[in-house]
Amino acid sequence: MHITPVLASLLLSILPEVASAKRTETCCSALEANGLHGKVVYPNSSAYTESVGSYWAENVQLEPTCIVQPRSAKDVSRAVSTLVDTDAGACKFAVRSGGHTTWAGANDISDGVTIDLSMMNSTVYNKQAGTASILPGARWQSVYKTLAPYDVTVPGGRGGPVGVGGFLVGGGNTFHTARVGFACDNVENFEVVLANGEIVNANKESHPDLYKALKGGSINFGIVTKYDLKTIDQDKLWGGLVIYPNSTTSQQLAAGHKFINNIHKDHYASWIGMWEYASKTDTNVVANALEYTSPVAFPAALKDFTSIPNTTDTMRFANMYNLTQELVQASGYRDTFFTGTFVNTIEMLKRTVEIHNEKIEEAKASVKSTDWTMDTIIQPWPTLFAEHSQERGGNVLGLERFDDNLFQVLIDYSWKDEADDALFNNLANDALEKLNAYAKLVGGDNEYIYLNYADGTQDPLSSYGHKNVDFIRRVAKEYDHAGVFQTQVPGGFKISQVDQ
Repeated sequence: MHITPVLASLLLSILPEVASAKRTETCCSALEANGLHGKVVYPNSSAYTESVGSYWAENVQLEPTCIVQPRSAKDVSRAVSTLVDTDAGACKFAVRSGGHTTWAGANDISDGVTIDLSMMNSTVYNKQAGTASILPGARWQSVYKTLAPYDVTVPGGRGGPVGVGGFLVGGGNTFHTARVGFACDNVENFEVVLANGEIVNANKESHPDLYKALKGGSINFGIVTKYDLKTIDQDKLWGGLVIYPNSTTSQQLAAGHKFINNIHKDHYASWIGMWEYASKTDTNVVANALEYTSPVAFPAALKDFTSIPNTTDTMRFANMYNLTQELVQASGYRDTFFTGTFVNTIEMLKRTVEIHNEKIEEAKASVKSTDWTMDTIIQPWPTLFAEHSQERGGNVLGLERFDDNLFQVLIDYSWKDEADDALFNNLANDALEKLNAYAKLVGGDNEYIYLNYADGTQDPLSSYGHKNVDFIRRVAKEYDHAGVFQTQVPGGFKISQVDQ
């Protein structure tokens, strides 16, 4: 056979891909041979299809060479050890719990293996210890449902389908943050599988440096296989979702500004302000998620919101399971998140909503999807949150270095048509850039980026401050000498990629 230059060039271009695919197939076979037979699933199987389809945003649903679904920490240890040892570490892998991140590759992989923790999803209440032992593949709705009969809860996700694992190692903002700090501040113990396959417990007495680093440091050290989370007595709240006409925006912002500056006076109150446009109804409304983490109706702390005339509301006495069923974002869409943090001023709040309205009009001019939404979500980040974190031993988020009460913005756009991927990602990115530019002009800027809402183009770890970056880097090196979680696990935010 005569090999022409064109054919030779073609062969050279595809040979690396063929070799890579062969290596990954070897990784999958090694997992089965090393005690995980029956827990490794492949394309065209129902288990594989279900796992890939369970990622919340459709634009992140990649197709790995195989998926391993461990049932225990020993299974995870066996999987990590196999993938690290096989073929000189050639096995690239991803780790997912709930799969709620909105950028492709964060917790999945194409040419590689995904460790899918969704089969590790139980919750056990330890009454004497005052903790709940939660496995990483659990969704918050199942956690709350399990704890409800005991009339206790935990500070966790506010959307029921959100996964436990990534939420906790990314920090975790909750309805209870003003009372007990971030969710990660309430973890009493992390059970962790390290890069060498060793299973360790990280807490105040054992591996305290790893314990602190895991509170916000994400997947830079190992795979957490169990969280012992401190419980909160009494699973009774008053709350719900209140919808208002967009014309109430100025009242909403005034109420929000005041609420953020006064949250230290009542630690039970929680507010999430959402400006929401839906193409199917061509409506742009304001929606407030108002929660009071004690069974008290119409508390004074929420009066500025509840006194604004609304169109509908679902305010009621309920438990965490019930309330977190309400704040569920629809699945089956393509989605993007971008996030930033700003000083709590009326000017910054107003500009946030103005940019939201501008981007809606820009989308209307170019969009191809007939079903799309644009949400701009405002949440308080007062100094009180960091004070609670410090009281509980500290984390690596670095918020204690800021003296201003802050608010966080989540830009959340969703759409149906793949042809609109670039449009909505560009609109979201531009919205954040415009908001950041304005903030710098008026002294309303802040460097902090909340990891759980960050896009893959953002750099949340660098926003933790030099001291915490150095600490995370040191701990990652200590517990993962070979840098397995920096190189073999390409997804997520990596401390090795922080330029400090």
